[in-house]
Amino acid sequence: MSSTPARILITGASGCVGQHIADLLYRETDAELLLWLRDPSKLTAVPAADPRITLLVGDLRDAEPHRAQIASATRIIHTATAWGDPERAQQVNVVAVKQMLAATNPEVLEQVVYFSTASILNKDLQLLPEAMPYGTEYIQTKAQCLEQLEQHPLAQRIVAVFPTLVFGGRVDGSGVFPTSYLTAGLKEGARWLWLAKWLRAEASFHFIHAADIARVCAHLATNPHQANPEAGQGAVRRLVLGQPSVTVNETVKRLCRWRRGWYPPIGLDLRGWLIEGLIKLLRIEVNAWDRFSIRQRHFVHDPISPPERFGLVSHAPTLEAVFEDAGLKHRG
Repeated sequence: MSSTPARILITGASGCVGQHIADLLYRETDAELLLWLRDPSKLTAVPAADPRITLLVGDLRDAEPHRAQIASATRIIHTATAWGDPERAQQVNVVAVKQMLAATNPEVLEQVVYFSTASILNKDLQLLPEAMPYGTEYIQTKAQCLEQLEQHPLAQRIVAVFPTLVFGGRVDGSGVFPTSYLTAGLKEGARWLWLAKWLRAEASFHFIHAADIARVCAHLATNPHQANPEAGQGAVRRLVLGQPSVTVNETVKRLCRWRRGWYPPIGLDLRGWLIEGLIKLLRIEVNAWDRFSIRQRHFVHDPISPPERFGLVSHAPTLEAVFEDAGLKHRG
């Protein structure tokens, strides 16, 4: 191994996950960090003026100003993404990824950790057939990019990570790290416990804290890269980042316990026909992917890759640890 410090490029470096990764690599390694972001003022977890840190300011869709820095990177951790606007999602989630990889130097680049989403995979980590016909622009572009990366010349150097539901930051927006959308929703969700506790839904999911995503990514980025060793996968290695699955009912029950509330032994079973009826009655706008998700119900995967799979220790292995880290009031 060379004694020269790694040069690690992190895209989306001002986001919740991006800042957790940057902070961990800054504190625990001697790597030089190239942080690609649009707004430097949002970078709160690491000191931008440190000699080990170089800011690449600009939109991911315009790699030209940063070609020399991209070509110097030995590792890339690509967290940046876009959703909401179909044209922008296509440009950021598909086209910009190609342009960034085209700007790398294959003689220097050792590894790319590419961020996708577990929503596009089935239980066995294969691409969901429904992702393209039913998916939102975010789902469709992530599925499209994964298919293209499998055929890319650098495929053997790519590790695709698929985060499940991501928690991170504080519910009140304080703290060093940005608040993830899911953590921001915890406070509002707690307000609706009085209703949620009377409902039952047969559904399950995985979750992961941004600090644990960072721990896995730092492990990948600081160890010798290996070609995909996973059985039944393509050229690109696939790792679903999540803790063991939990049910929706158990989640509500544990949230009630955290808030010192009563959880009734019985509740209204939200079957598919009832959900459809409520959608019509309340005139709730749902898209094709929402309807598929309602039918799917169980978004679980095997294998999953929490930090423990790599001999590491999770920061937030339980929902209670997530609640605590988020600063959700624990009523006595």
